[in-house]
Amino acid sequence: MPDLTADHDPELLTITEAADVLRAPVATLRYWRHCGTGPKSFRLGRRVLYRRADLRTWIDAQAAQSPRR
Repeated sequence: MPDLTADHDPELLTITEAADVLRAPVATLRYWRHCGTGPKSFRLGRRVLYRRADLRTWIDAQAAQSPRR
């Protein structure tokens, strides 16, 4: 049986990986999490994780709110 995860990006991202996707500092993601304004995240044990789909949804929402030029 083929390994389905071998050629795909992981669905769950650490805060560092999410920061790389968003091209933002980790401290910014921590601040957004504190304020409740950033992408959805959750704790799994001691780790803060982000679903890749939630990052995309949040990015799309930010783009929709941005004024068009």
